[in-house]
Parts: sequence; C-alpha cells; structure tokens
Amino acid sequence: MKLAGLKSIENAHDESVWAATWVPATESRPSLLLTGSLDETVKLWSPNQLTGSLDDLNLVRTNTGHCLGVVAVAAHPSGVIAASASLDSFVRVFDVDTNASIATLEAPPSEVWQMQFDPKGTTLAVAGGGSASVKLWDTATWKLIATLSVPRPEGPKPSDKNSSKKFVLSVAWSPDGRRLACGLMDGTISIFDVARAKFLHHLEGHFMPVRSLVYSPIDPRVLFSASDDNHVHMYDAEGKSLVTAMSGHAGWVLSVDASPDGAAIATGSSDRTVRLWDLNMRAAVQTMSNHTDQVWGVAFQPPQGSGARGGRLASVSDDKSISLYSYS
Repeated sequence: MKLAGLKSIENAHDESVWAATWVPATESRPSLLLTGSLDETVKLWSPNQLTGSLDDLNLVRTNTGHCLGVVAVAAHPSGVIAASASLDSFVRVFDVDTNASIATLEAPPSEVWQMQFDPKGTTLAVAGGGSASVKLWDTATWKLIATLSVPRPEGPKPSDKNSSKKFVLSVAWSPDGRRLACGLMDGTISIFDVARAKFLHHLEGHFMPVRSLVYSPIDPRVLFSASDDNHVHMYDAEGKSLVTAMSGHAGWVLSVDASPDGAAIATGSSDRTVRLWDLNMRAAVQTMSNHTDQVWGVAFQPPQGSGARGGRLASVSDDKSISLYSYS
C-alpha cells in the first residue's frame, strides 16, 4: 500500500483548515471534498469535471453563515446533506448541492467539537465539549433525541479536581451503528450502546486528549484513536482491551481515518506530516511531508463504485492548504 501526492492547493482558505470530510457521490455528481476553516467558511471541492480527472480539485462553492471558525464538518451517507459546526456553538445543516439551510442546531452552553452521521443517516452525533456529553439529533425532525453523558471515573483521582478534564472532543460510530465512541480531553474513550442510550465502559491507555476516533469499516469491534500523547491506539472496543499502541509521530496526533478496504489508517499530526499505517504490520509505512504546519484533518474518499481506480486521501492543515493523494 502506498500514498502518492497528486495535488496541493495552497491558500485553499484564508485561515487554518481544521476539518475535512468527503461527501458521498450521488447519481448526478461525483463525491465532493468538504473543508471547514477558522476563516468561518465551508468550501466544497470537486474532482476536475472538465477532464473527469480525480487528480485535481476545483472549488465548487464557498458557504458562509458561521460567526466564528468552523471546527467540524460531517456528510450524510446519502451525499445529499452535510453539516458544519463552529465555535459559535451552532451546527448548520445544509443541502450540499444548493447550500439551502435545512436546520440550525444550537448546542449551548458548550461549544461543539467533532460530529458524525450514523451509517444509516438517521442520527447526527455531536461531541459536546465541556458538557461532557454527546448529543444525538434525529435527522428527520432535527430534534434532540438523546444526550449521552460521560460518567466520571470511580475512585478519587487528583485530576478529578479539574472538571474540565471531562471534555468531549471526538466521536465515531461503529459501522453497524450499534455503538458510539467518544474521546475525551483526559485521554479516556467512552463507549455507548446507542439503542439503549447506555454507557458501557471506558477504554484506557492514552494520557492526553483524544482528538480523533474511527472504527474499522470491516470490523465493528476495532476502534482507532489519535491522541496528543503522540500515539495511535488500536482497541478491541467490545473486549475493552488495547490491541496495540503505534508510535512514529513526533508530535500530537490530531486526526485519524481508516481506508475503505480496512487495511490501513492515515494520521495527521502537529509534526506537520501525514502517515500511512499498515494494519498487518501495525507500523507506519509511509510519511508524507506536503504540509508546512500541523495537520488537523485526514479523510479517505468513500469507494467510488466497482470500476473505480484506487482511492483518494485528503489532508488539511494550519498552513491553509489541502493536499490530495492517491491511495493504492
């Protein structure tokens, strides 16, 4: 497996780019890359439609409407709608092709961090920051249907004096939609049974903020985490066990995503690199140094159909740029 650099767009935004995700293809268009920036905008990028090349990215549209920086973006599995979350505590849900607003979700008193639609597209999970919870919104009515609160660990710990430690930064759905994981500022990961809105257990092992989580697309038990402790962890999320800790980054690991084939993960780090990890070897097999500042987001493109060539990976950074790679 390997990555090859295809395209870098310098100054893709006016400020740091903190979020990126792919919007799945629809019958009428290819998949699009959605990016969010501290410049308060969300941008949609398309593979070159003139040449049909997947090796280029053209700006389709710039969405405005947030009052503060955009810290998270999420795409519905249908490819029709998407959401962006800002430091202004609002989540904006919009039609991908027209930018028409569908809903505005307010999440005070806490800011919103990461969010993700469940695999069926019926629920949007939003990491509630200082509220120490994950909020679940019904995508048919846009009503809040559940608040999954992270329990405090049992037993007195010195760190418990600092309540801000129970701060939810990241969320991930299992591929079967039955479990939701959230990563916390204190390094723990909480697993919930979604149907029963019930906390199951914590996963331990990190000792610094867990910025990003992703489940394996082929095994609903396997969860990957990225942390400020410079490590990437692979857990058996049902068995409550740490399978392996992978090291290689020289700085905070800010983002992780799993390849659609389940054979690799990619990570972005404050050490300015993107790394590709072979899950059979459980080691980094490639380091890409396209960026000149910390890499806040990595995102694999969803499969493009049976006849498609190898996949794509995008990365975004504090250097305001987007990089596009082929994954094969």
